Amino acid sequence: MAGKKQFDIAAALDAAMIQFWRAGYADTSVDDLSRATGLNRSSIYSSLGDKDTLFMRCLERYTRRYGDKYDAALSCAADRPLAAARAFFDITLERIADPGLPDGCLVAQTVMATPVLSASVAARAREAIGFQHARLRAALKAGRLDDEAAESFATHLAAVNQSLAVMSRAGTSAEQLRVIVDVTLDALARTLGASE
Repeated sequence: MAGKKQFDIAAALDAAMIQFWRAGYADTSVDDLSRATGLNRSSIYSSLGDKDTLFMRCLERYTRRYGDKYDAALSCAADRPLAAARAFFDITLERIADPGLPDGCLVAQTVMATPVLSASVAARAREAIGFQHARLRAALKAGRLDDEAAESFATHLAAVNQSLAVMSRAGTSAEQLRVIVDVTLDALARTLGASE
């Protein structure tokens, strides 16, 4: 359209998501978002929404992108529950190792910032953590763990997964993160072996 500048909304959302992920919600200003996306303030507000709305869109984008990957990783849980859990952690470790992405996890750092967030953003972040637990629980039940063991391991695996993100942000090496995963998978393997 003549006279109207067009931009790629998906690219702008990705740039905003990376900015929020790198600096956190509270430490990201609209000016930071403008620099990250290449859009002026009025374009951000008119096309992407205010800071809360844009953050929610970025959080949805992030949870959908990685949620789909986690779902794919866990899809073999009925036949190979241990391999599914390993593939689940591989998604996190690959994301952490990607030099093009900020350290940590957007959801984990958002949950940790709950006191400075709007009620709707804080609720959505907690919901995202809950989805991860539910995803793991369903996979472990499909892998023939009883309700109690599936619940316990889902809680544990979700906690380990979030701690990997936090520890990576603190500078823990990839090798050390892999050891944490291996210890967790060893415990799961023993439980799976006992349930057969």
